[in-house]
Amino acid sequence: MTSRRSFLSLTAGVIAAPFVGRASSATANRATRAVNGEALLLPLVNPGIVVTKSKRLLRLYSAGKVVREYRVGLGLSPVEDKVKAGDRRTFEGEFYICQKNSHSQFYLSLEISYPNKRHAERGLRDGLITRAQYNQIVGGLERKRVPPQNTRLGGELFIHGNGSRSDWTWGCVALDDKDVRELFDAVPVGTPVTIEH
Repeated sequence: MTSRRSFLSLTAGVIAAPFVGRASSATANRATRAVNGEALLLPLVNPGIVVTKSKRLLRLYSAGKVVREYRVGLGLSPVEDKVKAGDRRTFEGEFYICQKNSHSQFYLSLEISYPNKRHAERGLRDGLITRAQYNQIVGGLERKRVPPQNTRLGGELFIHGNGSRSDWTWGCVALDDKDVRELFDAVPVGTPVTIEH
């Protein structure tokens, strides 16, 4: 995926597995784990997040190394990339954490900067958004703000709690509450997030 280039240079390369349906039982049963048994040392150095949808796995990076792996649940239609509001697909591409919410209805949440420029370009091409909406989205992204959330592309997509055992969200990435607590405390606003197939 060309959208992963800048983040992969930070993380020293992560290769996405092809989608093979539901995650394997080994992956689906994987609990939160520290890589090599190490405790999570804070603050993280150049933190980053990579979600691999086909593996139902979120990897947390510090200084280019994986320091945590978390099992995740996805949207009710998890295979394809998000196109518009209400399609219940989990989005793909390069993003950043644009807000943190400690009072989320889903325990805790980290808002992701969806739609990104690629989604906005496709939405403009397909007539889902206007040129003015496109410019607002791109302007928000350039300023590292929350892009407009009220267009036909959808919005308000998060990494949040309330459980990872199934694909149940409207397009978000869901973790178990103890895992989202650790992640929420570890990463700042602005942390890069890559969501890959």
